[in-house]
Amino acid sequence: MNPAATQPPSTATDTEFEHVFELAPVSLWLEDYSELIALFQRWRAAGVTDLGLYLRENPARVAECTACYRVLRVNQRTLELFRAESQERLLSSLDRVFSGDMHETAIRELTAIWNGEPVFENQTVNYTLDGRRLDVLIRGKVLPGHEDRWDRVLVSLEDITARVQAERDLHDSEQYARDLFERSPVSLWVEDFRAVKQLLDEVRAQGIEDFPVFLKVHPEFITRCMREIRVIDVNRQTLRLFGAADKHELLRRLDAVFRDDMEEPFAAQLIDLWNGKYAQEREVVNYTLGGDPLHVHMQFAILEDHLDDWSLVLVSLVDITARKKAEAYLEYLGKHDVLTRLRNRAYFVEETNRLSRKGPWPVAVIAVDLNGLKIANDEGGHVAGDALLRRAGEVLNKAVDAPGCAARIGGDEFVVLLPGTDEEGARGVMEQIRQVLELNNQFYPGKSLSFAMGLAVCQRGESMEAALQAADRAMYEDKARYYETHAPARRRSDRA
Repeated sequence: MNPAATQPPSTATDTEFEHVFELAPVSLWLEDYSELIALFQRWRAAGVTDLGLYLRENPARVAECTACYRVLRVNQRTLELFRAESQERLLSSLDRVFSGDMHETAIRELTAIWNGEPVFENQTVNYTLDGRRLDVLIRGKVLPGHEDRWDRVLVSLEDITARVQAERDLHDSEQYARDLFERSPVSLWVEDFRAVKQLLDEVRAQGIEDFPVFLKVHPEFITRCMREIRVIDVNRQTLRLFGAADKHELLRRLDAVFRDDMEEPFAAQLIDLWNGKYAQEREVVNYTLGGDPLHVHMQFAILEDHLDDWSLVLVSLVDITARKKAEAYLEYLGKHDVLTRLRNRAYFVEETNRLSRKGPWPVAVIAVDLNGLKIANDEGGHVAGDALLRRAGEVLNKAVDAPGCAARIGGDEFVVLLPGTDEEGARGVMEQIRQVLELNNQFYPGKSLSFAMGLAVCQRGESMEAALQAADRAMYEDKARYYETHAPARRRSDRA
């Protein structure tokens, strides 16, 4: 038999424990809480049952509790941590170590002791003697044999300043990013395109190479992809832009936002994604929850760290509705006469050139001239003349249907172009103009509106210019007949 096996295990001496305490790599405090336990006993006897509530009602009671702590000893690591040259120096300066607002953390620690927990843990803030902040994790344990009086409690302090600062920096960084997102002056959307990627991958796995043709054959695939987009978050500007009370309302009614003509631009977006273009921009039309169209400039990007699954996509929308309206108005002004709201001479020239090249044939031309404009200007000024011109525009706009168009090409000169219309159809349009003209004169009292009109038809291979001249001649013949029946306007010089 091995003699050593029969010997009891060796025990550490008090001297060895002294070395362990002194040389421990963490801050250790040996403390006496017996006065605190005695204070708690008096409070219990006085009827206190909820210590937390009792301390919060009178913060001075927290100081009364902490004054009961008695520090018996600290180790070398504690002196180093708190920048103290000796234990005496540290213990005489505890008011500087435990300065600052420790009220709530102290209550949590005191409550654990009140509840008789032999092991407690708490996170709080201390300060070194030279004023540096220390975030510390406190762990306390009543030593065996002292559970009744709590006169020997071993407390360890772990310096977690670096970790807390890192967490604080991370929180600040996240908050900064959140503020940038929420307060951005443009609409921002965070979306998840994973399901869209899976659908595209499935199509590619089927051997499809010409994706645009695939979309034309299977338009339902576009709708399916649109439904698979998951919106993760939107910012405040998005809610303002789309007229939503909150994010829940907007996300619940996305079908009202993305509708009508969205499939075509989304198909182009899918084609770009198919071709590996993960950053895109285009102009699209969305709708507010109130139904108003929103022209937006969209920028779309899959974040680089998520290119493998498309799980994080950032979309920005800039409202360009005002710009589009301005562009449309400028385009309107470029092709319309402001006074009559008919097409202008520039559009007329462009359209006759197009019809000369492409038809459709035959093309009927009606030359229209406003009778009596000069007399109206002489008698009532240009205000009266402009009123007649506006009424002429109303008549022609109402009487001429697409694809026909009416244009003002001079002061009182108008032309109606009727592509794909023969002489019989053109005479029907002339009759419609006369009927609307009669209704207009019934509606407006005073000066009657009168047109002189002439018709010509241009067949394939014939000259549009010749047809225009023929219609003009026919119009002047009609005007001459008008003057023959209106004596004050018989003189040629009086023709308007």
